[in-house]
Amino acid sequence: MREPHRLTPQLALRVGVLGVVALVAFGILFARLWSLQVLSGDEYLNAAQNNQLRLVRLEAPRGPILDRNGRVLVSNVAGTAVKLWVGDMPEKGRNALVRRLATVLGLSPRRLARAVDEQLSDPLTPITVKTSVGEAQVKYLYEHRAEFPGVEIVQTYLRHYPYKALAAQLLGYVGEISAEELERLRKDGYRAGDTIGKTGIEAAYDAYLRGVPGLAQITVDSLGRPQSSLELRQEARAGNALRLTIDVRIQRAAEEALRYGIELAHANDHWAANGGAIVALDPRDGAVLALASSPSYRPSVFVGRLDRRKLAPLLDEEAARRANYPGLNRAIAGLYPPGSTWKPVTALAGMQEHVFSAYDPLPCTPVAYYGLDRQKFRNWNPYVNRPMTLPEALAESCDTYFYEIGNRFYLQGSEGRVRMQQWARRFGFGSPTGIDIAGEEPGLVPTPEWRRKTFTSDWDRAWNPGDSIQLSIGQKDLLVTPLQMAAFYAMLANGGNIVTPYLASAVEQPGSRGSPRLVLKRFAPKPPRPAGVDPAALAAVRDGLWRATHSINGTASGVFGSYEIPISGKTGTAEKVVPLPGYPAGHLEDQSWWCGWGPSEAARLVVCALIENGGHGSAAAAPAALRVFERFFNRKAPAPVLTESD
Repeated sequence: MREPHRLTPQLALRVGVLGVVALVAFGILFARLWSLQVLSGDEYLNAAQNNQLRLVRLEAPRGPILDRNGRVLVSNVAGTAVKLWVGDMPEKGRNALVRRLATVLGLSPRRLARAVDEQLSDPLTPITVKTSVGEAQVKYLYEHRAEFPGVEIVQTYLRHYPYKALAAQLLGYVGEISAEELERLRKDGYRAGDTIGKTGIEAAYDAYLRGVPGLAQITVDSLGRPQSSLELRQEARAGNALRLTIDVRIQRAAEEALRYGIELAHANDHWAANGGAIVALDPRDGAVLALASSPSYRPSVFVGRLDRRKLAPLLDEEAARRANYPGLNRAIAGLYPPGSTWKPVTALAGMQEHVFSAYDPLPCTPVAYYGLDRQKFRNWNPYVNRPMTLPEALAESCDTYFYEIGNRFYLQGSEGRVRMQQWARRFGFGSPTGIDIAGEEPGLVPTPEWRRKTFTSDWDRAWNPGDSIQLSIGQKDLLVTPLQMAAFYAMLANGGNIVTPYLASAVEQPGSRGSPRLVLKRFAPKPPRPAGVDPAALAAVRDGLWRATHSINGTASGVFGSYEIPISGKTGTAEKVVPLPGYPAGHLEDQSWWCGWGPSEAARLVVCALIENGGHGSAAAAPAALRVFERFFNRKAPAPVLTESD
């Protein structure tokens, strides 16, 4: 017989330990259950309910862009967009869904598939598949909603351009924010899928134009299908209106004048003329009334369905080259030698540095020789041979007169060889003017130091007499933009003050019930700063520029001499290497310039015109500039007498 079981001390200890462990385990489970159901019950209930709700970001309509008189340059029209929530797409059959959706919307399946793959890391942000969707496509998607899980049809706003291509490079365009832009701007409230200004005014003042997005919520089932209508949680706030300094009438006149100048160049057998720029600004404060560039494009190509063929000249380098770069704003980013329009810079620098005196005659000869090798430098007019004062030399644009000034700078040694450049920089050349849109080029004012840093051979690195001589007439390495030239001539026109060109004048909020707009912010122009030139030197230059348009031998007197509003200004014919089919390397074409202001004694408008490859300044650019003055003053001029003068 087996002995009856007895509870030994060792066994009792084991049973006790096991019981304690069991009690502790059940205590922990009970406490966790009590915490989930009692303490955090409301929190998890809300989380469960939120799993059925989806927050939808509501696009805010962008604010309109107005000209100085309130004319609408850019507005909005209603449109329909298709968005795709990647997180709601089925894992199986995703590629088939992408192909079907791309076929319905007329898109590239490969590109849509690539966009879906890139968005897989952020499935809670929708892809904007297409804007400006047609009515038939919308109906089809609504009728076959079950076949397109994750597809959402929303209302959107599309930019509308009442004046079509007018001021295209100036206004810019909008598009969906890129990954790089989002990384930079997320801290400012931007989110994936937002519309953002890409270039021009749209980009520079996006913060005012974009508005504040709204929020709505919608109930969805486990497959992401809507089970209720949108419920507004936060209403979108429309962007503010932006008023510019641009005048639609003057802008249109400038763009028409560019076409006219190109036609005149063609009529004079300058068949390579194919572009240009015109700047018109108020010399008193720098307000830009027109900023025209040709060739141009229609910003509407970036709205709605994107046509790759139409976009190619704006996005593809080779297509842009064939179309002569229509996306380039030549007014602020086109770089050209200024030719004789630069001679007032040389004159002011020379007088400030006491290199010459305005009314002491210097020889104006058909040719001049400089340097140890007696290099020949020609005057554009081979038939003049007499001494001239500065006003006469400016009026007739005598090259050899200014060669002598350039050579005198050179003969002053290393310090004298940079004096003209120092004054040029003081006048705003070699750096951006500070206009309030991106893309402005600084240009180039060459110096002996620049040559040493830029070139490798001893010959090219040397600063020779010819460098100072060529610089004196705005040639060789010197590069400027039309806007820089306009700002410099504004200084001549207003009596010696340098202005900062600007485009935006005010941010406005629409008034209620037809009341006037409420001005929220004004953009005051930067105060003009004195250029530091002697009033007597400035008066001599102004005298010469008045004679250039009114004296019998003035280079632009045939264009402006009989106009009832007195205009002052200077022509320019600048040689530039231009690669053209069928021509040898290093082929030179003349860039046609004219810059000036009116009225001569109480300037209200400065105009600077450039016709690329247009020939002589008097034959293309000057008549084009006259068209802008005619529109501004509402005074027609007699038919101009066109001559082949510098």
